[in-house]
Amino acid sequence: MFTPQFERFIAPARPKAQIWRLLASIGIIAACYFGATVGLFFLAAMLLGPQRAQALALSLAHPQTPQLVFALFASFPGAAIGAMLATRFIHGRRIRTLFGAGPQLLRGFLLALAVSAVFAAVYILIWSFLFSARPNLGLGLWLKLLPLTLLALLIQTGTEEVIFRGFLPQQLAARFSNPLIWFVLPSLAFGAMHYDPSLAMPVRWMVVAATTVFALAALDLVRVTGNLGAAWGFHFANNLLAVGLLGNSGSITGLALFVTPYSASDTALMPWLLLADMLTTIAIWATLRRLLHR
Repeated sequence: MFTPQFERFIAPARPKAQIWRLLASIGIIAACYFGATVGLFFLAAMLLGPQRAQALALSLAHPQTPQLVFALFASFPGAAIGAMLATRFIHGRRIRTLFGAGPQLLRGFLLALAVSAVFAAVYILIWSFLFSARPNLGLGLWLKLLPLTLLALLIQTGTEEVIFRGFLPQQLAARFSNPLIWFVLPSLAFGAMHYDPSLAMPVRWMVVAATTVFALAALDLVRVTGNLGAAWGFHFANNLLAVGLLGNSGSITGLALFVTPYSASDTALMPWLLLADMLTTIAIWATLRRLLHR
């Protein structure tokens, strides 16, 4: 499964691919993310008081205001910084090697963004025949917040791409040729990170399945291009739709222009909608695979 492009992508990781380095790096990433989260909590406690800070932290599970969503995303740079520190000082390679070939990075990002936008428009059109969206943020406020929303999503999706489609697959593939290890394992980890125990039992596992399918598709785009561009653009477009345009009621809705008339825990509808999401993911992936080979 190693394409020439992917060989170039993982080549910088080969000289220092020892397991102890990988485990140490995962520890650094976790510590930086935890440190950023704790730091933000103490900052909130200083500004708001301990009780309000604790209430704020509990509200981050399903943030329904812009402030809460931005607070949720504020800890992501900690994980990104951890991955970059580990790459530079534990593995002794340049940070830019996490992203892959520079000249094709932007092209892949923009292509995936454009293709995803077309599929999203079709999806929303079909969805609108079945459901009526409920207004959430006023248009004026939404437009004012849009630059910050785009920046926050760029950082959030970029962090996850660097870790789950960059650092982990690179270091694992540099050590193991078995795709179950370097291809499937990071994708399963990404899916598991989206496990939400507050959701109803059938829905929570469908969410894990849907995010795992996305992770496999995104990592395959990295495999055939040798960079994070297309996967990042795909991820950014997906989250912009789900977080910035049409949020599922009861999930991350603080920045959404509209919200769904059904809850994220709706056991009758959500499994079918998540299945539709998976099919859409596969369709976007297949289209991008075809276009990227041209």
